[in-house]
Amino acid sequence: MPASRLWIKNPLALFTANDQDAAGGLVIENDRIVELLGVGQSPASPVDHSFDAREHVVLPGLINTHHHFYQTLTRAWAPVVNEPLFPWLTTLYPVWARLTPEQLALATRVALAELLLSGCTTAADHHYLFPGGMEQAIDVQVEEVQALGMRALLTRGSMSLGEADGGLPPQQTVQSGEAILEDSRRLIERYHQRGEGARIQIALAPCSPFSVTPDIMRASAQLAEQLDVRLHTHLAETLDEEAFCLQRFGMRTVDYLESVGWLGPRTWLAHGIHFDEAEIARLGAAGTGICHCPSSNMRLASGICPTVDLELAGAPIGLGVDGSASNDGSNLILEARQALYLQRLRYGAREITPQRALGWATRGSAHLLGRSDLGELAVGKQADLALFKLDELRFSGSHDPLSALLLCGADKADRVMIGGRWRVVDGQIEGLDLQGLIADHSQAARTLLGV
Repeated sequence: MPASRLWIKNPLALFTANDQDAAGGLVIENDRIVELLGVGQSPASPVDHSFDAREHVVLPGLINTHHHFYQTLTRAWAPVVNEPLFPWLTTLYPVWARLTPEQLALATRVALAELLLSGCTTAADHHYLFPGGMEQAIDVQVEEVQALGMRALLTRGSMSLGEADGGLPPQQTVQSGEAILEDSRRLIERYHQRGEGARIQIALAPCSPFSVTPDIMRASAQLAEQLDVRLHTHLAETLDEEAFCLQRFGMRTVDYLESVGWLGPRTWLAHGIHFDEAEIARLGAAGTGICHCPSSNMRLASGICPTVDLELAGAPIGLGVDGSASNDGSNLILEARQALYLQRLRYGAREITPQRALGWATRGSAHLLGRSDLGELAVGKQADLALFKLDELRFSGSHDPLSALLLCGADKADRVMIGGRWRVVDGQIEGLDLQGLIADHSQAARTLLGV
């Protein structure tokens, strides 16, 4: 087929995530960016279509690097509203253990739709629940991602250390190491796409130090190296977790990470709050990435990730909304705003700018997922874009459009493009019955909780 060329022209503002000049817009050919234009410049050769972006702030598609899609079914559940992480988990585990494939499909669709409407084009999910009947959970998620036309890195999570052996999860939610590794290999061989433009990828993600054995951590690291996929886990989220590691393994979290073969650039960690200076230096030297989850960390009172210290040490930083029961939303542009404000408490207003927070949500997050083709606007990159209007009351009187996105609280994209194709137009997801989805999902949530 002949190439289709689109000029997104004269944006109100444009953030490239790489300091390149593109004030005149950009040209897309099929699924890639082929030109960045300065003020007054026109495309080097004719285009088939143009889109006037004079009312839009244009960003690279936002990238979410940590989520639990299934948790959209247990948002704002009264028994855990005021609980910190460990009691929050132990109260919710028995509920989540009743999850069905149909409920997971709805939960995933809701999480993806909410992310997409917030300008997110790529999402990583950490699914670690495989009770009886849920053995095909990742397959269910693959179908939902494909139906919405998004990109996803679906991590095959695992829990192998149940209550009977000193872990937190109930026994009906844990699996044997053999079952975990066999399914991990199956999913990688069946679904994992490589190279530029990949839509579905798989990573390995033992859940946390308090829910998996060191053996499955080591075996997952070996399999990830053998099959060349990434590794993900929760680490250093709370002081309770640190105490658990010291008591059970006789070492702090980063020592534990190194002992099981995870300290390296293949790994990215969710939360990464409770590190000392020496541990930050080791993580940076190893190139291990950290996903900052500010809303979840505030919701559960877990602490504040030392983002700037980690970046200065060499550890890439990205953003994640975390599960929609520890944040209660799946909105990535609002997560960038939360990161801006929470990190200013630690590092000051001058150090944490809107551009830095947006950089974490785009180029930084792409680095965490091992994607050099996403996260910035540059020639050769995938045409993944999020366009926001500033025509609501909340933006009236604002002056700098890029800063206004975060400072005035943008929460919904007007248009979203993935691989050169519009997936959100005029604030609506193409082909999705949103009201029908809300009704079905709400009923599934009530059924899961038995109300």
